Amino acid sequence: MKKTSYGYTENHAKAFKEKNLPPIDVWENQYRDNDYVIKIVHPEFTSVCPKTGLPDFGTITIEYIPDKYCLELKSLKYYFLEYRNTGIFMENTVNKILEDVVKAAKPRSCTVTGDFTSRGGIKSIITATYKTK
Repeated sequence: MKKTSYGYTENHAKAFKEKNLPPIDVWENQYRDNDYVIKIVHPEFTSVCPKTGLPDFGTITIEYIPDKYCLELKSLKYYFLEYRNTGIFMENTVNKILEDVVKAAKPRSCTVTGDFTSRGGIKSIITATYKTK
């Protein structure tokens, strides 16, 4: 196993996959015949860089077209809170959130964007998209 600075190993980047995050609850969509967009913005997202242990701050935006289900917001809030002490790269964060939202709600399409606060003069905006086949 290759080690880098701060005692970081390649396993640190994968460790988040072993974390049990709370389930995201859903409720039945009453307007399935309509194509409408739901946009959820969480401006106080926090997680931890697995390499440095420093906090990452950002805004997570979930934009989706529901099919049978819509996301229940209280459970989503508790889901987001679990990231607060989770060592996870920003890129993995956005992709994991997309994966979990799609698994829970099975939307027609979904885009998750992480707009992370600048650190050291570098800003990261990561976008991951899912579309039904």
